[in-house]
Amino acid sequence: MTPPPDGGWVLGVDSGGSGLRVALGAVAEGAAGDGDGDRVRALESVAFEEPVPTGPGGIDADHLLARLVPAAEGLLGRAGADRLAAVAVGAAGMATLGDELRAGLPGALRRSLGVDRLALAADAVTAYAGALGQRPGAVVAAGTGLIALGTDLSGWRRADGWGHLLGDCGSGAWIGRAGLEAALRAHDGRRGGSAALLARVEALFGPPATLPGRLYPRTDRPAVLASFAPEVARCGAGGDAVSAAILARAAAHIADAAAAVCPPGRDEPEVALTGGLFLMGDPLLVPLRAELAERLPYARTVAASGGPLDGALAVAAALATDTLRLPREPGMLVTTRLEPTDRT
Repeated sequence: MTPPPDGGWVLGVDSGGSGLRVALGAVAEGAAGDGDGDRVRALESVAFEEPVPTGPGGIDADHLLARLVPAAEGLLGRAGADRLAAVAVGAAGMATLGDELRAGLPGALRRSLGVDRLALAADAVTAYAGALGQRPGAVVAAGTGLIALGTDLSGWRRADGWGHLLGDCGSGAWIGRAGLEAALRAHDGRRGGSAALLARVEALFGPPATLPGRLYPRTDRPAVLASFAPEVARCGAGGDAVSAAILARAAAHIADAAAAVCPPGRDEPEVALTGGLFLMGDPLLVPLRAELAERLPYARTVAASGGPLDGALAVAAALATDTLRLPREPGMLVTTRLEPTDRT
């Protein structure tokens, strides 16, 4: 058996709309730095493309465990590790759909993996930890959806993340839906339409009149909407004014969310952007930088240090070494510790 690292072995879990990822890390005790990503070294990870489903009871804990436990056992076995010092699970929907997970996961992981400590977090929290570590600031996590999270380390401030019907303003789904609407306006001959976007709809989806039938019955409507966002970016970069205006409005929404959660009363708070949406590049980032400079002139935009899986490992490392400073808050981040007398 491989001797454990000074701080022990930890497991990070990222469960989101694009699937489930599990990573094993080795923790160095006493490493310095504001981010616990500085003290954890990722060794190997396993990915499942199928997302963990949700049902009437919320996030399906049995489905997650059926994949998590064998994956963790395989990672531990290949590393020659015997037991885990801590596990951190970041899951989409934890704040509103996580009751079943919070109730069943601690006991199951104790029995199967001998876990000493467990953190259950909203995926926005692990995205924050991956981007900024345990420093005060604000993070906007954007892909298909969008949520902003900020903290002064005494509590969490959240903006948006309400889904494609009620919010996620400026997200991939929001941009894609606005682009499809502009295409249909051009098809109808209404003001505000874009011939360039209409041409992309016809190339990707076929006749525009068939689009509602293709879209409305889908259970993955947000992802379908978001799939059109890169077309809006390409048309905007190519000089289409309607597309550029959509991206400018998206940038304003993103900056609004960042401003809503940025901790007040701090000198030069850090703001990080993370998620696949920002891979769209300059068509979105140029107007976004301008909006952030106007809305948050006192803040400093920084590059995200890592993603949600990195954040889950960092939270687990901090938990294992008694250095977790991120606020515990129901629905956002809760931790449990197994006393020696409770182990089975």
